[in-house]
Amino acid sequence: MDKNIRLAGITYESLVNGPGMRRVYFTQGCIHNCPGCQNPTTHSMNGGEDRNMDALIDDLRDNPMLRGVTFSGGDPFEQADKCTYMAEKIRNLHLNIWCYTGYTYEEILENKDNKKGWKEFLNNIDVLVDGVFIKEQMQEGLKFRGSANQRIIDVQKSLSEGKVVEMDY
Repeated sequence: MDKNIRLAGITYESLVNGPGMRRVYFTQGCIHNCPGCQNPTTHSMNGGEDRNMDALIDDLRDNPMLRGVTFSGGDPFEQADKCTYMAEKIRNLHLNIWCYTGYTYEEILENKDNKKGWKEFLNNIDVLVDGVFIKEQMQEGLKFRGSANQRIIDVQKSLSEGKVVEMDY
């Protein structure tokens, strides 16, 4: 496997992409093209730059303040196999994993067996913020999401219970 992932950028310490101090990887590539997207430069599959995944994971060890990692974008599911590789290693560091995606949880479940890496990536995510950004559904005070249609889902509980389990934030 190629040990590079295409990233649009990294936020090394974030308090707004999930609870606690987090490292945020903005993956490159998104097919949703949501009007009003805050990261439109991440849409092209050819933008950004290749980064060595092992070096990114090693770098996480240098910040004891980190409580988790967030995959954002772009859409991380466009590079699910690469995100899976990273998520499996990140789990060994005892950091929780959040992921933002324009796909719904249900779309991911429907496609998990025919899209490369989707099942494995989903199995390594703690919290999924799902659904496209809808500018008309922006609301003041929404925590950890851009529009009211997006859900904050406890992935592991949802998988074990066989239904969507939303988290209250």
